[in-house]
Amino acid sequence: MARILAVDDSAAMRQMVGITLAGAGHQVSQANDGCQALEIAEKQKFDLVITDVNMPNMDGITLGRELRSRESYTYVPLLVLTTEATTERKQQGKAAGATGWLVKPFNPEKLLATVAKVLG
Repeated sequence: MARILAVDDSAAMRQMVGITLAGAGHQVSQANDGCQALEIAEKQKFDLVITDVNMPNMDGITLGRELRSRESYTYVPLLVLTTEATTERKQQGKAAGATGWLVKPFNPEKLLATVAKVLG
């Protein structure tokens, strides 16, 4: 299955996302903010990145822009999983390269369906 990087400053959220994805056969790595995610993404290649928006050090919108600026992540799907649901925030995410937007609390079946869709 896919190699997925899950990025969230909440350990509980990372764990829930990780369990959901691993249960579907995916290999999941975790990062607690955008800075750590970028370090991990530069050392390993992922098929998908799922990130929160509001995090310390580097937020998910900035992470999206940073990943998109790297050739190896130009076409890697980037899903935003956040409590933010405003149109303005979604537009910021899209402008930064987000492939999709999911709102917390997430439905595990919807997350898995979205992951399957963006991975093709």
